[in-house]
Amino acid sequence: MPARLAAMGLVNALGRGTDAVWPRLASGDASGLVRRGDLVADRSLLVGAVASELPRIPERLRHYDCRNNAFTLAALDEIAEPVATALATHGPERLGVVMGTSTSGSAECEAAMLHEAATGVLAPAFRYSQLEFGGTAGFVAELLGLRGPALTLSTACSSSARALASARSLLRLGLCDAVIAGGSDSLCGLTTNGFSSLQAVSDAGCNPMSANRSGLTLGEGAAVFLMTRENGGIQLLGIGESSEAHHMSAPDPEGGGAIASMRGALHDAGLEPRDVRYLNLHGTATPLNDAMESRAVAAVLGGEVPCSSTKPLVGHTLGAAGATELAFCWLVLDRREGNELRLPPHVFDGMRDPEIARLRLAEKAERIHAPAPAALMTNSFGFGGNNCTLLIGEDEPC
Repeated sequence: MPARLAAMGLVNALGRGTDAVWPRLASGDASGLVRRGDLVADRSLLVGAVASELPRIPERLRHYDCRNNAFTLAALDEIAEPVATALATHGPERLGVVMGTSTSGSAECEAAMLHEAATGVLAPAFRYSQLEFGGTAGFVAELLGLRGPALTLSTACSSSARALASARSLLRLGLCDAVIAGGSDSLCGLTTNGFSSLQAVSDAGCNPMSANRSGLTLGEGAAVFLMTRENGGIQLLGIGESSEAHHMSAPDPEGGGAIASMRGALHDAGLEPRDVRYLNLHGTATPLNDAMESRAVAAVLGGEVPCSSTKPLVGHTLGAAGATELAFCWLVLDRREGNELRLPPHVFDGMRDPEIARLRLAEKAERIHAPAPAALMTNSFGFGGNNCTLLIGEDEPC
């Protein structure tokens, strides 16, 4: 059954909306990263913070008012027309919502607790529903008046990739005719201090696949898709999921879970490794992830498929990363130039790590010959071995 990615909206450190994000993504523009000294004590970190103006949460939904939901609303605004059409066509009972997040309104909770420490009472604007992970989907459902299934997934960095997988299941089971699916995450002290304690954050910015890599760069943003059961356009072709539970925070060094999810996506799509024209790497720039992922990619796809990590441009958006990086692949297909696809470049210091499998890293301004239909892959690997690989492609030549 088709699972069309009919429309997409996003916001991140590159900007708000496809027209703002695409040229900066394609050129490898990392100028959206900024320094923040307020997230971890005694550390100045480079982060992918959203600078774009955000919409206000409607007064009737002020119990959901947090930066995380403002990101979601900003992304939804980009696809308001096709969502309205789907709602009018199918009715509110037949539209579902599946969102992924790992932070929800944690930043607002932190501010409320600091206010309580100083005054003895929580900040007046704080509501527990701002913090609830399930509130992300609840906010969208209440905003649009939807009465179909509404759920939020939180599987760390694979959250929104798995949200897309669950959305496709709702379509295939006949429970929905259209689903709003994606993810949203905002910068906060909780996750930043957690990654800092794990010694997984770089002060200088992430440097994926480099011999000099020293950790990830955190980011924030949202990406939201309207998924339908229509033919044509850009389709979610294949999904691969695994949960190898190797360690609470470290990946399986042999890449077993990553290999399983990549092969699962190919099998689900009925495609061969040679059919994949580009891979968006999970590419966190931590020593363990890059060694594991390069081994897994080499085992499944070989070393000739062009690939890149886009986290040096927007940071690691955690629960929103799967949807954000799928959105980048969607943009590559949507902005096709005849028989050519322009690839997001792999931005790093150029010093390849000789100890890890050698991959073909996309160069700046690289275009590949890829007549439609072309298939693109993206990897998302989360804590606890929660892995998800997505494959998208064009339904027919355009």
